[in-house]
Amino acid sequence: MTKYLISFPAEAMVATGEQLVAAGIDSRAVIEEAKAAGIYVFAGGINEPVAPVLVAEDGSVSGEIYPGSRLTGGFAVLELPSREEAVTWAAKLAQACRCAQELREFMYDPAS
Repeated sequence: MTKYLISFPAEAMVATGEQLVAAGIDSRAVIEEAKAAGIYVFAGGINEPVAPVLVAEDGSVSGEIYPGSRLTGGFAVLELPSREEAVTWAAKLAQACRCAQELREFMYDPAS
């Protein structure tokens, strides 16, 4: 099976107040459904108040990250048998989160 990244940037979610609370409840329900279906790998949200850093080969740390690599929002990694099923799960998360989701496929890696 293939792993898929389903995600959205923070600025895509425009829900506020009660809508935001409902989106949290609904998205957690979809994640629980994915766990029950045996397709859940990992999910979470980026802790945006903690600044990202760039770590070099020698272990030195810089506050400057790659241009255009700003990552925000939330994501889920699911392992599914087809892209069509990945689209179905992305739609479930889009409905729960009240915003469209980006869908990306991980390249196959026999060691993972």
